[in-house]
Amino acid sequence: MPRLHRALALVGLLLLSHQACAQTLRLVADGWPPFTDSTLVNGGLATDIVSTALARAGYATEFEQVPWARAMLGISEGRYDVLVNAWYAEDRTQIGRFSAEYLLNRVRFIKRKEEPIEFDNLQQLHAYPIAVVRGYAYSKDFDEDPQMQKVPVHSFAMAVRMLAAERVKLTLEDEYVARYYLARESAKVRNAVEFLPKPLSENSLHILVSLKNPEHEQIVAGFDKAIAAMKADGSYARLLELHGM
Repeated sequence: MPRLHRALALVGLLLLSHQACAQTLRLVADGWPPFTDSTLVNGGLATDIVSTALARAGYATEFEQVPWARAMLGISEGRYDVLVNAWYAEDRTQIGRFSAEYLLNRVRFIKRKEEPIEFDNLQQLHAYPIAVVRGYAYSKDFDEDPQMQKVPVHSFAMAVRMLAAERVKLTLEDEYVARYYLARESAKVRNAVEFLPKPLSENSLHILVSLKNPEHEQIVAGFDKAIAAMKADGSYARLLELHGM
């Protein structure tokens, strides 16, 4: 029995040592409700999914919410390990490793109700000033179109207010995000605008793990495996339901 006790004690010490050495990942995102926001349940839908999946992959996490530009800089410099809410963009592969898709965002244009603007292709929109959130990627064709009259702003809330005030002709955002913010705007703003029917794009949402973290490959692999398991066992669907999606 003493040998068994010593063996069990050794196993316990090894487990404690592993837990003590386990990496705590520094998650970061900007405020992007309902997906990422420190005032929402568990930091919002995306933050909840990401932290849950990483926990299942064996990682502790801590979350910080900062402006988008600071989040990107922090990932590039290694001050943060995981960007929670990243759309794929080729230039971002220079600073981080993308996971597989874990959510899907549908980006739509928004106009004032009285404006006779139609959208079937981007060429139709070249004549219109469009408010865009500084640093965001919307779609490859839109982002790289040199004839788009883009008006950079700090947030979607600012963009839609400029639209209602007739300072721009269009803005655009993920549909769920736009509806979240519009519900919190004044009736004057909310009732002045509407979505164009055709979406610009459907963008897959990923985590972006800093290349400065030497375990970035293992983190992404563990995350992807955990997301697949969550979808299989129903816990992923339960998180969507918890956040009203």
